[in-house]
Amino acid sequence: MTWQPEPDFSRLLKALHREQPDRVPLAELLMDSEAKQAFLGRPVMTTADDVEFWYKAGYDYIGLPPRFQFSYGQGEQVRDGYASEGRSWAVEHGGPVQTWRDLEANPIPTLDQVDFSPFDEAGRLLPPGMKIVGRFGDIFTTAWEMMGFTQFCYALYQQEDLVAHIMNGLGQFVFSMFEAMADYDAVGALWYSDDIAYASGLMVSPIFLRRYLFPWMRKIGDLCHAKNWPFIYHTDGVLWEVMEDLIACGVDALQPIEPKAMDIREVKRRYGDRLCLIGNVEVDLLARGTPDQVREEVRRLLREVAPGGGYCLGSSNTITYYVKPENYVAMLDEALNHGAY
Repeated sequence: MTWQPEPDFSRLLKALHREQPDRVPLAELLMDSEAKQAFLGRPVMTTADDVEFWYKAGYDYIGLPPRFQFSYGQGEQVRDGYASEGRSWAVEHGGPVQTWRDLEANPIPTLDQVDFSPFDEAGRLLPPGMKIVGRFGDIFTTAWEMMGFTQFCYALYQQEDLVAHIMNGLGQFVFSMFEAMADYDAVGALWYSDDIAYASGLMVSPIFLRRYLFPWMRKIGDLCHAKNWPFIYHTDGVLWEVMEDLIACGVDALQPIEPKAMDIREVKRRYGDRLCLIGNVEVDLLARGTPDQVREEVRRLLREVAPGGGYCLGSSNTITYYVKPENYVAMLDEALNHGAY
Protein backbone atom coordinates (compact mmCIF):
# COMPACT_ATOMS: atom_id res chain seq x y z
CA MET A 1 0.00 0.00 0.00
CA THR A 2 1.30 3.42 -0.93
CA TRP A 3 -1.30 5.80 0.50
CA GLN A 4 -1.97 7.65 3.72
CA PRO A 5 -5.65 7.66 4.78
CA GLU A 6 -7.14 11.16 4.67
CA PRO A 7 -10.88 10.65 5.17
CA ASP A 8 -13.19 13.51 4.30
CA PHE A 9 -16.91 12.75 4.25
CA SER A 10 -17.57 16.00 2.39
CA ARG A 11 -15.63 14.48 -0.52
CA LEU A 12 -18.12 11.63 -0.71
CA LEU A 13 -21.07 14.00 -0.32
CA LYS A 14 -19.91 16.13 -3.22
CA ALA A 15 -19.67 13.11 -5.50
CA LEU A 16 -23.06 11.76 -4.37
CA HIS A 17 -24.57 15.17 -5.12
CA ARG A 18 -23.05 14.96 -8.63
CA GLU A 19 -20.37 17.52 -7.91
CA GLN A 20 -16.61 17.23 -8.45
CA PRO A 21 -14.58 16.78 -5.24
CA ASP A 22 -10.79 16.84 -4.92
CA ARG A 23 -10.57 13.20 -6.04
CA VAL A 24 -12.82 10.29 -6.90
CA PRO A 25 -14.07 8.70 -3.66
CA LEU A 26 -14.15 4.97 -3.03
CA ALA A 27 -17.49 3.30 -2.28
CA GLU A 28 -18.68 -0.25 -1.61
CA LEU A 29 -22.00 -1.55 -0.34
CA LEU A 30 -20.33 -4.21 1.78
CA MET A 31 -17.25 -6.38 2.14
CA ASP A 32 -16.97 -10.05 3.03
CA SER A 33 -15.17 -10.46 6.33
CA GLU A 34 -12.49 -12.59 4.65
CA ALA A 35 -11.60 -9.66 2.37
CA LYS A 36 -11.32 -7.32 5.34
CA GLN A 37 -9.21 -9.88 7.18
CA ALA A 38 -6.88 -10.29 4.19
CA PHE A 39 -6.43 -6.53 3.99
CA LEU A 40 -5.72 -5.98 7.70
CA GLY A 41 -3.81 -9.23 8.14
CA ARG A 42 -5.93 -10.28 11.11
CA PRO A 43 -9.52 -11.23 11.93
CA VAL A 44 -12.20 -8.54 11.92
CA MET A 45 -14.32 -9.39 14.95
CA THR A 46 -15.48 -6.11 16.49
CA THR A 47 -16.87 -2.75 15.48
CA ALA A 48 -13.45 -1.25 16.26
CA ASP A 49 -11.85 -3.68 13.80
CA ASP A 50 -14.44 -2.75 11.20
CA VAL A 51 -13.84 0.99 11.61
CA GLU A 52 -10.09 0.39 11.31
CA PHE A 53 -10.59 -1.48 8.04
CA TRP A 54 -12.70 1.21 6.35
CA TYR A 55 -10.27 3.90 7.52
CA LYS A 56 -7.06 2.17 6.45
CA ALA A 57 -8.53 1.10 3.10
CA GLY A 58 -9.10 4.75 2.20
CA TYR A 59 -12.86 5.17 2.52
CA ASP A 60 -14.46 8.38 3.79
CA TYR A 61 -17.14 6.44 5.66
CA ILE A 62 -17.97 3.13 7.25
CA GLY A 63 -20.91 1.27 5.75
CA LEU A 64 -22.86 -0.07 8.69
CA PRO A 65 -26.06 -2.09 9.10
CA PRO A 66 -27.82 -2.88 12.38
CA ARG A 67 -27.36 -6.40 13.72
CA PHE A 68 -30.28 -8.57 12.79
CA GLN A 69 -30.83 -12.28 12.12
CA PHE A 70 -33.38 -13.92 9.89
CA SER A 71 -33.76 -17.34 8.28
CA TYR A 72 -36.16 -17.12 5.34
CA GLY A 73 -33.42 -18.36 2.98
CA GLN A 74 -31.58 -21.67 3.17
CA GLY A 75 -29.34 -21.24 6.18
CA GLU A 76 -29.35 -18.38 8.64
CA GLN A 77 -28.11 -14.99 7.52
CA VAL A 78 -26.30 -12.94 10.12
CA ARG A 79 -26.71 -9.28 9.29
CA ASP A 80 -23.88 -7.29 10.83
CA GLY A 81 -20.81 -5.44 9.70
CA TYR A 82 -18.26 -8.20 10.08
CA ALA A 83 -19.71 -11.67 10.80
CA SER A 84 -18.43 -14.36 8.45
CA GLU A 85 -20.55 -17.30 9.55
CA GLY A 86 -23.99 -18.06 8.19
CA ARG A 87 -23.67 -18.01 4.38
CA SER A 88 -26.99 -18.53 2.70
CA TRP A 89 -28.48 -18.92 -0.74
CA ALA A 90 -31.70 -18.03 -2.45
CA VAL A 91 -34.69 -20.37 -2.37
CA GLU A 92 -35.97 -21.11 -5.86
CA HIS A 93 -38.96 -23.43 -5.60
CA GLY A 94 -40.44 -23.10 -2.12
CA GLY A 95 -39.96 -21.21 1.12
CA PRO A 96 -41.59 -21.43 4.54
CA VAL A 97 -44.51 -19.12 3.69
CA GLN A 98 -47.12 -20.31 1.21
CA THR A 99 -50.35 -19.43 3.04
CA TRP A 100 -51.71 -16.98 5.59
CA ARG A 101 -51.30 -19.67 8.24
CA ASP A 102 -47.63 -20.06 7.28
CA LEU A 103 -47.18 -16.33 7.71
CA GLU A 104 -48.58 -16.55 11.23
CA ALA A 105 -45.96 -19.20 12.01
CA ASN A 106 -43.18 -17.15 10.33
CA PRO A 107 -44.10 -13.56 11.19
CA ILE A 108 -42.48 -10.46 9.81
CA PRO A 109 -39.83 -9.22 12.28
CA THR A 110 -40.32 -6.20 14.51
CA LEU A 111 -37.97 -3.37 15.41
CA ASP A 112 -37.37 -4.69 18.92
CA GLN A 113 -35.50 -7.63 17.34
CA VAL A 114 -32.88 -5.27 15.87
CA ASP A 115 -29.65 -4.29 17.64
CA PHE A 116 -28.46 -0.76 16.84
CA SER A 117 -25.53 -0.81 19.28
CA PRO A 118 -22.92 -0.85 16.45
CA PHE A 119 -24.00 2.71 15.63
CA ASP A 120 -23.21 3.84 19.17
CA GLU A 121 -19.86 2.02 19.08
CA ALA A 122 -18.84 3.25 15.64
CA GLY A 123 -19.88 6.80 16.46
CA ARG A 124 -17.40 6.83 19.36
CA LEU A 125 -14.60 5.27 17.31
CA LEU A 126 -14.76 7.13 13.99
CA PRO A 127 -11.54 8.91 13.00
CA PRO A 128 -11.88 12.62 12.22
CA GLY A 129 -13.43 13.21 8.81
CA MET A 130 -15.40 9.96 8.68
CA LYS A 131 -19.14 9.37 8.99
CA ILE A 132 -21.44 6.34 8.98
CA VAL A 133 -23.51 5.39 5.95
CA GLY A 134 -26.43 3.43 7.40
CA ARG A 135 -27.45 0.54 5.20
CA PHE A 136 -30.13 -2.11 5.03
CA GLY A 137 -32.61 -3.35 2.47
CA ASP A 138 -34.38 -6.27 0.82
CA ILE A 139 -38.10 -5.59 1.10
CA PHE A 140 -38.66 -7.29 -2.26
CA THR A 141 -35.88 -9.86 -1.84
CA THR A 142 -37.06 -10.96 1.60
CA ALA A 143 -40.64 -11.27 0.34
CA TRP A 144 -39.72 -13.70 -2.42
CA GLU A 145 -37.26 -15.56 -0.19
CA MET A 146 -40.11 -16.17 2.27
CA MET A 147 -42.09 -17.92 -0.47
CA GLY A 148 -39.41 -19.17 -2.83
CA PHE A 149 -39.07 -17.29 -6.11
CA THR A 150 -41.15 -19.65 -8.23
CA GLN A 151 -44.02 -19.74 -5.72
CA PHE A 152 -43.74 -15.99 -5.26
CA CYS A 153 -44.28 -15.50 -9.00
CA TYR A 154 -47.34 -17.77 -8.93
CA ALA A 155 -48.64 -15.90 -5.90
CA LEU A 156 -48.51 -12.61 -7.79
CA TYR A 157 -51.51 -13.94 -9.74
CA GLN A 158 -53.08 -16.41 -7.33
CA GLN A 159 -52.58 -14.76 -3.89
CA GLU A 160 -51.85 -11.11 -4.56
CA ASP A 161 -53.48 -10.12 -1.27
CA LEU A 162 -50.94 -12.25 0.62
CA VAL A 163 -48.02 -10.84 -1.38
CA ALA A 164 -49.30 -7.29 -0.83
CA HIS A 165 -49.58 -7.91 2.93
CA ILE A 166 -46.03 -9.28 3.09
CA MET A 167 -44.59 -6.40 1.06
CA ASN A 168 -46.40 -3.85 3.20
CA GLY A 169 -45.27 -5.49 6.45
CA LEU A 170 -41.67 -5.73 5.32
CA GLY A 171 -41.82 -2.17 4.02
CA GLN A 172 -42.99 -0.90 7.40
CA PHE A 173 -40.28 -2.89 9.17
CA VAL A 174 -37.40 -1.82 6.92
CA PHE A 175 -38.51 1.82 6.86
CA SER A 176 -38.61 1.86 10.66
CA MET A 177 -34.99 0.66 10.65
CA PHE A 178 -33.97 3.55 8.40
CA GLU A 179 -35.83 5.97 10.66
CA ALA A 180 -33.88 4.63 13.63
CA MET A 181 -30.53 4.85 11.81
CA ALA A 182 -31.31 8.42 10.77
CA ASP A 183 -31.46 9.49 14.43
CA TYR A 184 -27.74 8.88 14.99
CA ASP A 185 -25.55 11.97 14.81
CA ALA A 186 -22.66 10.03 13.25
CA VAL A 187 -24.79 9.00 10.23
CA GLY A 188 -24.51 11.15 7.09
CA ALA A 189 -26.26 9.13 4.36
CA LEU A 190 -28.51 6.09 3.89
CA TRP A 191 -28.03 3.18 1.50
CA TYR A 192 -30.92 0.88 0.54
CA SER A 193 -30.15 -2.40 -1.25
CA ASP A 194 -32.63 -4.67 -3.02
CA ASP A 195 -31.90 -6.52 -6.27
CA ILE A 196 -34.74 -6.10 -8.76
CA ALA A 197 -33.11 -7.11 -12.05
CA TYR A 198 -31.00 -9.61 -13.91
CA ALA A 199 -28.52 -8.69 -16.65
CA SER A 200 -31.30 -9.62 -19.08
CA GLY A 201 -34.14 -7.59 -17.53
CA LEU A 202 -36.28 -6.96 -14.48
CA MET A 203 -37.11 -9.87 -12.18
CA VAL A 204 -40.79 -8.90 -12.04
CA SER A 205 -43.10 -6.50 -13.84
CA PRO A 206 -42.45 -2.79 -13.30
CA ILE A 207 -46.15 -2.56 -12.41
CA PHE A 208 -45.48 -4.68 -9.32
CA LEU A 209 -42.45 -2.59 -8.35
CA ARG A 210 -44.40 0.65 -8.75
CA ARG A 211 -47.25 -0.67 -6.66
CA TYR A 212 -45.44 -2.43 -3.82
CA LEU A 213 -41.73 -1.48 -3.62
CA PHE A 214 -41.12 1.99 -4.98
CA PRO A 215 -43.52 3.71 -2.53
CA TRP A 216 -41.36 2.45 0.36
CA MET A 217 -38.19 3.53 -1.39
CA ARG A 218 -39.76 6.96 -1.87
CA LYS A 219 -40.31 7.14 1.90
CA ILE A 220 -36.63 6.40 2.50
CA GLY A 221 -35.71 9.02 -0.10
CA ASP A 222 -37.92 11.58 1.61
CA LEU A 223 -36.32 10.70 4.95
CA CYS A 224 -32.87 11.36 3.50
CA HIS A 225 -33.79 14.59 1.79
CA ALA A 226 -35.46 15.98 4.90
CA LYS A 227 -31.97 15.85 6.43
CA ASN A 228 -30.25 16.99 3.22
CA TRP A 229 -28.61 13.57 2.96
CA PRO A 230 -28.02 11.60 -0.25
CA PHE A 231 -30.06 8.44 -0.85
CA ILE A 232 -27.97 5.60 -2.32
CA TYR A 233 -29.53 2.53 -3.94
CA HIS A 234 -27.99 -0.82 -4.82
CA THR A 235 -29.44 -3.21 -7.35
CA ASP A 236 -27.83 -5.47 -9.91
CA GLY A 237 -29.06 -5.77 -13.45
CA VAL A 238 -30.38 -3.77 -16.36
CA LEU A 239 -32.60 -0.92 -15.18
CA TRP A 240 -33.50 1.21 -18.20
CA GLU A 241 -37.19 0.39 -17.81
CA VAL A 242 -37.39 1.87 -14.30
CA MET A 243 -34.67 4.53 -14.26
CA GLU A 244 -37.20 7.35 -14.13
CA ASP A 245 -39.02 5.54 -11.31
CA LEU A 246 -35.83 5.30 -9.27
CA ILE A 247 -35.13 8.98 -9.72
CA ALA A 248 -38.73 9.74 -8.72
CA CYS A 249 -38.09 7.75 -5.51
CA GLY A 250 -35.41 10.27 -4.66
CA VAL A 251 -32.42 8.05 -5.48
CA ASP A 252 -29.32 10.24 -5.73
CA ALA A 253 -26.73 7.56 -6.41
CA LEU A 254 -26.92 4.17 -8.12
CA GLN A 255 -24.60 1.23 -7.45
CA PRO A 256 -23.02 -0.96 -8.86
CA ILE A 257 -23.70 -0.53 -12.64
CA GLU A 258 -22.89 -4.09 -13.71
CA PRO A 259 -20.80 -4.01 -16.91
CA LYS A 260 -22.69 -6.97 -18.39
CA ALA A 261 -26.02 -5.25 -17.76
CA MET A 262 -25.49 -1.59 -18.66
CA ASP A 263 -22.67 0.43 -20.24
CA ILE A 264 -21.72 2.92 -17.53
CA ARG A 265 -20.75 5.50 -20.16
CA GLU A 266 -24.26 5.38 -21.58
CA VAL A 267 -25.76 5.59 -18.10
CA LYS A 268 -23.68 8.69 -17.41
CA ARG A 269 -24.60 10.25 -20.75
CA ARG A 270 -28.31 9.72 -20.16
CA TYR A 271 -28.59 10.20 -16.38
CA GLY A 272 -25.33 11.71 -15.13
CA ASP A 273 -27.03 15.04 -14.47
CA ARG A 274 -29.47 13.33 -12.08
CA LEU A 275 -27.62 10.32 -10.67
CA CYS A 276 -24.20 9.76 -9.16
CA LEU A 277 -22.79 6.46 -10.43
CA ILE A 278 -20.92 4.04 -8.16
CA GLY A 279 -18.86 0.96 -8.98
CA ASN A 280 -18.41 -0.86 -12.31
CA VAL A 281 -15.08 -2.60 -11.62
CA GLU A 282 -16.03 -6.15 -12.59
CA VAL A 283 -15.90 -8.58 -9.65
CA ASP A 284 -14.82 -11.34 -12.03
CA LEU A 285 -11.79 -9.23 -12.97
CA LEU A 286 -11.00 -8.68 -9.29
CA ALA A 287 -11.27 -12.42 -8.71
CA ARG A 288 -9.55 -13.80 -11.82
CA GLY A 289 -7.47 -10.99 -13.28
CA THR A 290 -4.06 -9.57 -12.48
CA PRO A 291 -3.20 -6.38 -10.59
CA ASP A 292 -2.07 -4.78 -13.86
CA GLN A 293 -5.41 -5.58 -15.51
CA VAL A 294 -7.25 -4.13 -12.53
CA ARG A 295 -5.16 -0.96 -12.67
CA GLU A 296 -5.86 -0.60 -16.38
CA GLU A 297 -9.61 -0.89 -15.79
CA VAL A 298 -9.52 1.64 -12.95
CA ARG A 299 -7.62 4.07 -15.19
CA ARG A 300 -10.25 3.62 -17.90
CA LEU A 301 -13.05 4.49 -15.49
CA LEU A 302 -11.16 7.47 -14.12
CA ARG A 303 -10.61 8.67 -17.68
CA GLU A 304 -14.05 7.94 -19.17
CA VAL A 305 -16.55 8.20 -16.30
CA ALA A 306 -15.07 10.38 -13.56
CA PRO A 307 -14.72 13.72 -15.44
CA GLY A 308 -17.24 16.28 -14.22
CA GLY A 309 -17.80 14.49 -10.91
CA GLY A 310 -20.72 12.35 -9.84
CA TYR A 311 -18.72 9.13 -9.73
CA CYS A 312 -17.41 6.87 -6.93
CA LEU A 313 -15.09 4.01 -7.76
CA GLY A 314 -15.86 0.50 -6.56
CA SER A 315 -16.70 -3.04 -7.57
CA SER A 316 -19.53 -4.19 -9.82
CA ASN A 317 -21.25 -5.77 -6.81
CA THR A 318 -19.38 -6.23 -3.51
CA ILE A 319 -15.88 -7.25 -2.44
CA THR A 320 -16.42 -10.97 -2.04
CA TYR A 321 -14.33 -13.50 -0.17
CA TYR A 322 -12.94 -14.83 -3.47
CA VAL A 323 -11.59 -11.49 -4.70
CA LYS A 324 -7.78 -11.66 -4.82
CA PRO A 325 -6.37 -9.45 -2.06
CA GLU A 326 -3.66 -8.11 -4.37
CA ASN A 327 -6.28 -7.10 -6.93
CA TYR A 328 -8.36 -5.31 -4.33
CA VAL A 329 -5.30 -3.41 -3.14
CA ALA A 330 -4.43 -2.55 -6.76
CA MET A 331 -7.90 -1.06 -7.23
CA LEU A 332 -7.58 1.03 -4.08
CA ASP A 333 -4.03 2.11 -4.86
CA GLU A 334 -4.82 3.23 -8.38
CA ALA A 335 -7.88 5.19 -7.29
CA LEU A 336 -6.26 6.84 -4.28
CA ASN A 337 -3.06 7.79 -6.07
CA HIS A 338 -4.41 8.66 -9.51
CA GLY A 339 -8.02 9.68 -8.95
CA ALA A 340 -7.40 13.38 -8.30
CA TYR A 341 -9.31 15.89 -10.46
